[in-house]
Amino acid sequence: MKKVAALLCAVLLIGLAGCTQTQTEEGLQRLVLSEVVHSVFYAPQYVAMELGFFEEEGIDLEVDVGNGADKCMTAVISGNADVALCGTEAAIYVHAEGREDVPIVFAQLTQRAGNFLVGREPDPDFKWTDLAGQTIIGGREGGMPELVLEYVLKKNGLDPEKDLTIITNLDLSATAGAFVAGTGTYTAEFEPGATTLEEGGNGYVVASLGVDSGYVPYTVYMTTESILEEKEDLMQGFTNAIYKGQKWVEEHTSEEVAEVIHPQFEETSVETLTKIIERYQKQDTWKTDPIFSEDSLRLIEDILREGGEYEGELEYEAIANTSLAEKAMESVS
Repeated sequence: MKKVAALLCAVLLIGLAGCTQTQTEEGLQRLVLSEVVHSVFYAPQYVAMELGFFEEEGIDLEVDVGNGADKCMTAVISGNADVALCGTEAAIYVHAEGREDVPIVFAQLTQRAGNFLVGREPDPDFKWTDLAGQTIIGGREGGMPELVLEYVLKKNGLDPEKDLTIITNLDLSATAGAFVAGTGTYTAEFEPGATTLEEGGNGYVVASLGVDSGYVPYTVYMTTESILEEKEDLMQGFTNAIYKGQKWVEEHTSEEVAEVIHPQFEETSVETLTKIIERYQKQDTWKTDPIFSEDSLRLIEDILREGGEYEGELEYEAIANTSLAEKAMESVS
């Protein structure tokens, strides 16, 4: 087990204090969400936040940015957050360590990778084999951005360890700045980072990881068994709100979505956000329901095994609970 697993091991002995569930003056219940990065990639969640869907479910949502799946998972395990939004691999790593109070995936948000390969020059004829001998700013070792990047490279006949250099020691929030400063010949960027680099003349999108990797259960919501048991009604309300956000995004235009989530990305114009969301919609990035399927788990396990990060196979019921998602789909009109 590599870097992420090692980092997670450090918190296995931390007692689960549990996030203090406090009630606001309006009677809302506080819920803390640790998201892996703040990105337009998670638009359905921000729609739910901006349109008051969480408040409708009695939730006062507090969002912290973890800047790494391992950090999000640590926040939940240590009791500093109720829910993590990150890649499924973080939960799999903890299960592999044998922890008793294991993470449970209860909803899925995205179904494709959300990052784009950015080069220093426009390249309409780009091929992945062009990366031979180059240096790429990738994701943190063992995390979904890095694993899917390596998955795509291997699909195109490249050995990630021998044919090119991948930088894996930067937080997601630092990669664009490092690229502008001269690090690497390519960088894998989420939005709005990729488009911001383009608009600033500092880079050009040459490929989509989401398109070239195919359908991948990229980002999911997870909590621990104990939190799910103690706060089942709160978690149901959270899932309902996410599903409302998914439905709203599915039923509205890219410009309408951009206008709603603009307060989350004030430095980015509505016009630019519209372009980003349209790009995501065209590649079918977002799930239209929150169900995390067994096929999704098996695909992630295959990618982890291919990346040398994992050797086992989990029982689907041990890591997934679809009851909240199923109830949300039944109750939300």
